[in-house]
Amino acid sequence: MNKFVSISIFTLSMPFAASAALTFDGASLPVVEVRPAASTGLEMIYVINNASGVRVSYTGGGTAWQSFGSSGGAYAEDLPASGGTVTLSGGDTGIIVTSGGRQYCYWIVDYSRHELELRNLSAAPGESDCSRMALALDGRAEAIPFYTITGRRDELGRELKLSYTTLAFDEDAVAYTTAEEEKILAGAGALFGIEAPLCDTRFRLSGDRFLRAWKMERSVESEMCATQAIAAETKAVQTERSNDNEQSDNADSGLGGSAPCEIEFSAAVSDGVVFREWQISRSPDFDIPENTFNEESFTYTFLENGTSYVRFVADNDAGTCGFTGTTYEIFIGESRLDIPNAFSPGASPGVNDEWKVSYKSLVEFECHIFNKWGIKMCSLTDPSQGWDGKYNGKVVPAGTYYYVIKAKGADGKEYKKSGDINIINYSGGSATGSGGEKDPE
Repeated sequence: MNKFVSISIFTLSMPFAASAALTFDGASLPVVEVRPAASTGLEMIYVINNASGVRVSYTGGGTAWQSFGSSGGAYAEDLPASGGTVTLSGGDTGIIVTSGGRQYCYWIVDYSRHELELRNLSAAPGESDCSRMALALDGRAEAIPFYTITGRRDELGRELKLSYTTLAFDEDAVAYTTAEEEKILAGAGALFGIEAPLCDTRFRLSGDRFLRAWKMERSVESEMCATQAIAAETKAVQTERSNDNEQSDNADSGLGGSAPCEIEFSAAVSDGVVFREWQISRSPDFDIPENTFNEESFTYTFLENGTSYVRFVADNDAGTCGFTGTTYEIFIGESRLDIPNAFSPGASPGVNDEWKVSYKSLVEFECHIFNKWGIKMCSLTDPSQGWDGKYNGKVVPAGTYYYVIKAKGADGKEYKKSGDINIINYSGGSATGSGGEKDPE
């Protein structure tokens, strides 16, 4: 189990009104004020660069002064005051001022007892994993402790800045691109962790907010740190067909429908990805992948009835950070072939002026149309195609014609169909016929 601890981002609490405040004389640098949460019972926290010998006054005219420590205000001790002013001896302390019959409580931080030290920053590979990177800090940067009026220990965040480079997925570019990251840390221990960056990077730790206020900010930068983390984004886009005579079981937004079904699968990967593979299986557990592809993008045509499953897997060079993407389900419906027996080219333009089969999931198709003397009018090799009733560019006479169809469905079903086609109701002539299908001799 990793020994590093997660670092939370420090957030200032909402302020509440105070009737008066402490003032300081003798501090070599401006005193930094931090408004604490109301639950602490403190009016304000003051951070002094060095509290020793600093004189404290109360703007509301305090009549009594007390100090308290980790035990809380219930164990406060009287402070000697001279002319309404007390002199600090150094170190952190709580202050209670009695004024107008009410007590006001404060906490004073002697920063010289918690001075930020940043000597060296480095990666701790043995403590890192695929999702977290551990950083080892030689120095002192923990959050600064203070105590509430009830003696509860709390922490004053330093607002350290940790800056580094990572990768972020750019939807417009459909790729992982460089991104500068900055995190605000309440503090940092000898070993602390952050979300692992997606590329090798240098880390820069700077702060803290008190030194920043005093224009004395310090920083330390690591050497280049190698990452184990990887990430990928995948997408599946089906080639849409607008054949008006093709049926489909896939009216929703799912993948699949009528075969042949062409889908492009693509993956965008981060720098650390070395091994990559698309897998296609008939089992949702991918026990036995039927097909694998090592490209980041490929196009596949589904020809078999039933459900297929597709996913993208990846890993780093050490094989320690496996990634498995979304599993895409592709359903191909059973085949179907319905054949009309009449149409009327030229009668009403755009209405029933082309003879087409109605179909679903046909992966092989061959159709020949003849007149009554056995002359071939046309041949069709795709079920989406139709006959416009023309031969050598001219509309044929009304009457009875004959088709012979051989087809195969995605479910393995074979079709051998023949029958008549009646051309009726157009200005060049008329014909009637019962139509129908028959199996060829």
